[in-house]
Amino acid sequence: MEDVKSPKRRSAQTRSRIVNAAQGLFVVRGYAGTTFQQIADAAGVSVQTVYFHYGTKSQLLKHVVDVASVGDDDPVPLLKRPWFAALQAAQDPMAVVRGWVHQSGVILDRVALVLAVVRDAAAGDPDMAAQWAANSEQRHTAHGEVVAILARLRALRPGLTEGQATDITVGLLSPDLFLVMTRECGWSTARWQDWSADQLCHGLLSP
Repeated sequence: MEDVKSPKRRSAQTRSRIVNAAQGLFVVRGYAGTTFQQIADAAGVSVQTVYFHYGTKSQLLKHVVDVASVGDDDPVPLLKRPWFAALQAAQDPMAVVRGWVHQSGVILDRVALVLAVVRDAAAGDPDMAAQWAANSEQRHTAHGEVVAILARLRALRPGLTEGQATDITVGLLSPDLFLVMTRECGWSTARWQDWSADQLCHGLLSP
């Protein structure tokens, strides 16, 4: 069994402190307004330690987004998680939609505000523009995988292509709309999940 005081364990704990500190600062101060020194101070480490682990601010923000998306630092992609395998095995289209929307709410609770930081910085920073494009492509791919499950179940509305269904899903479950409903309108995540699932079931599934 690995010693809890081993260098590997200490390094993982240090990275976790840096990521948590960076996420809070990026959300409050924005990308341009956050420095490695501020992150180091908040994490209780030296600024050299932050540079050692992440090299650049853009690399650190990318890692913050990745961790927030999956909920941990394990190198297991979102679509390889057990909960997604359960969706792939489901036979009830409504259960697939509601399961995906539920998990989307869990994910967006963690990542929506950080993605807004990337989006806002993209206009003036090439690294952030590339990051935003990559994040957008990842979201489109993930939603497309869920639509593919519905297509295999022959559950899509007549005349609705997989591409159209994916576009609807991407738009309805976007981080921007999630923040509008939960931040501006004051909805709980649970209310957003119920409403979004109803809208997707109506928009995607055969009557």
